Amino acid sequence: MSGPGPTSSEVVALPDGRRAQVWVGGATTGPLVVVLHGCPDTRHVAMTGHEAAAGLGVRLLCVNRPGYGDSDPHASTQGSVADDAVAVARSLGADRFAVLGMSVGCSYAVAVAARHPERVAALGLVALQTPPPETGTVTDKVERYRPGFASYVAALAPDDPDDTALAGRFLDRLPPADAAELLARAGRAGVAAGVREALASPEGYLRDAALLLSPWEHAPEEVSCPVHLWFGELDARSPASATAAWTARLAAPAVVVRPGTTHLTTLVGHWPEVLGTLARPLHRDLGD
Repeated sequence: MSGPGPTSSEVVALPDGRRAQVWVGGATTGPLVVVLHGCPDTRHVAMTGHEAAAGLGVRLLCVNRPGYGDSDPHASTQGSVADDAVAVARSLGADRFAVLGMSVGCSYAVAVAARHPERVAALGLVALQTPPPETGTVTDKVERYRPGFASYVAALAPDDPDDTALAGRFLDRLPPADAAELLARAGRAGVAAGVREALASPEGYLRDAALLLSPWEHAPEEVSCPVHLWFGELDARSPASATAAWTARLAAPAVVVRPGTTHLTTLVGHWPEVLGTLARPLHRDLGD
């Protein structure tokens, strides 16, 4: 990592010279929670937790994965993404932190905890997805998914300079509760900015999808820290029942199913509880 650690939103150099776009928010000092965003998404999801984190005395870090926003495309793996996140966290002076994965980001959060057990005090998984692997190599899958994703991007038209229209097209695709929660937290300009950043290049989404639908690099048995999982009762994309077999392989997981809650709201509508839970062991370490 070159130069000082990021202080808000900027692009930093990773140890191998690649560029990574990051956001740091919440409190100016205090324990750090590293957020692994969903797909297609970016650091913008972490921005919705800024006020909650500041109120709890917690710092938030989110690193755009390769191919999202201004992060350089790269033949990434779950392990390489995990190592990138740890490198940025350490540039902030955090030798120990909590990790939070959202949806597709959960596979990368698991990799952070498995690869860096001495640094991860707690692991949070929101709207975990563990689909069965599909056939083919990662490269095969990237190309297989490319036409469908191009159609999705074309329908959203992220190049549209009209924030209200772009945000409306995106929000119309979400469950109503998720759309309302995101709009309340980010506003139409924030939603539009997040969509543009997530869809600036297809490579971030395509790599995410291909890796999610391949055998994961790290198994749940490799995670040694406390693990907390949150699901939404009405989340058709990530029902708790679909991941029960995977979750059972964790050591003593704490599982919460939120009544009447859909996918994105499971995190965005409940930041204080999620961050308070994950930061608790770090506050103990600091003697708070």
